[in-house]
Amino acid sequence: MDPVLLFFAGVAAFVIFRLISVMGTRTGHEQNTDLEAIQRASQKRASDDGREETNDADEVVVQKPVSANARPLREADPTFDEASFLAGARSAYEMIIEAFASGDLKSIRGFLNSSVYEAFKGAVVERDAAGYTTDLKFVGIERASIIESAVEGENMVAIVEFASNQVRVTRDRDGQVVDGDPNRIDLVKDRWKFSRKRSSRDPNWTLVATGGAD
Repeated sequence: MDPVLLFFAGVAAFVIFRLISVMGTRTGHEQNTDLEAIQRASQKRASDDGREETNDADEVVVQKPVSANARPLREADPTFDEASFLAGARSAYEMIIEAFASGDLKSIRGFLNSSVYEAFKGAVVERDAAGYTTDLKFVGIERASIIESAVEGENMVAIVEFASNQVRVTRDRDGQVVDGDPNRIDLVKDRWKFSRKRSSRDPNWTLVATGGAD
């Protein structure tokens, strides 16, 4: 075989491996905006006889139930709202996946810690150097749930598992498909770790780690 072809085949395999390791795992089940949305739970004020003014005794904190996996977060922050958190996480997941596919990392820089940003940047640089482009159509998220949470020092952390339907195709500089299928919807599973300082008034969470799920 031509040594040049062998070289480019090796480059292709390496880039595809890096992209998969950064962005998630396809499960084999196939079919033919953002962290700012994560807000603290609202507080409801009650008043007697329709009075507009209330005092501290009238204030009632309405706590929605949380899953067992999210209880450490509720214990650390009594206002933690799991449903609101997951709604924001879903929006962030879609936005970050699409930005990575297009190579537009500037738009998501504020939502990633330095290690995740550098991993994404490295994968994009390798993809560009190989002359590859990624086309992505985000069909939708089937499931997003907190599978583990904890308090680590001053930080609250939550590991979220996502299952989403995506059409992902990687093409070489000649437009030939080297990975994926434009006519196939893949079920992709990811596990992402988010973090926020417990004492911070900023309700936004930061993505601190990514990986595929089984």
